[in-house]
Amino acid sequence: MKPMAFDLLERVRHQQPVVHHLTNWVTIYDCAQVVKSLGASPVMAHALEEAADMSRIASALVLNIGTLTFEFVEAMKLAARSANQKGIPVVLDVCGAGATALRDRKCLELINEVRIDVIKGNASEVARVSGENVKTRGVDATEVGGDLALLAQELADQRKATVVITGKVDIATDGKQTYLVHNGHAMMTHVVGTGCMAASVIGAFAAVERDLALAAACALACYGIAAELAAENSPGPMSFKERLLDRLYSLDRDAVAKLQRIEG
Repeated sequence: MKPMAFDLLERVRHQQPVVHHLTNWVTIYDCAQVVKSLGASPVMAHALEEAADMSRIASALVLNIGTLTFEFVEAMKLAARSANQKGIPVVLDVCGAGATALRDRKCLELINEVRIDVIKGNASEVARVSGENVKTRGVDATEVGGDLALLAQELADQRKATVVITGKVDIATDGKQTYLVHNGHAMMTHVVGTGCMAASVIGAFAAVERDLALAAACALACYGIAAELAAENSPGPMSFKERLLDRLYSLDRDAVAKLQRIEG
């Protein structure tokens, strides 16, 4: 049966799940606002002393290594272990993996030491985490050869997790079921933080749907549809970002049903 992305968005709006973040300091406000625009409740608790406690009252946890420090990663581990104990999904945005040895090492530490349910990144970030010899330009994707869907499926099988690769076509797979999401707009590449916000949107949808590949696909479809609608009257990145949040807030069933392009 064809996924109906709006059904999950409606659940988010009704249940208003708490989505705990330990995220990128550059984009922290945008991550909070995008979750709020969806109808969920964001919280950003980074301190070692409370990261675990905050996970206990959340319905999903989003980790993002964009502005990592050693202490920050330790707080992520505490929050993730608490989330694992509670049984809520943990989303890891491997932001900048492939750029430095430290990022590679800390991503693998997190993946190896705690249960990560969704591994999310662009093509070169995910390829690097999977063991490919690729480089990332800061936090921007570089060209990765081969079949990206197959790469994602193999990593999902290896890590027993859902893997999401964002790009012109977004990929979400648990190794068995793979979705290709053809929604989105090129203007997203001109706004800082759209990748970080995507992880937050996935976290909100994962909070209300146990099938995490489906949750990720529906999240990215709604996010991409909002971007398509926002781009219609946006002359540049700043107006686009403002309209993106407004369009997420006002998305309705008719627009999503008409515009969603999920293959799988």
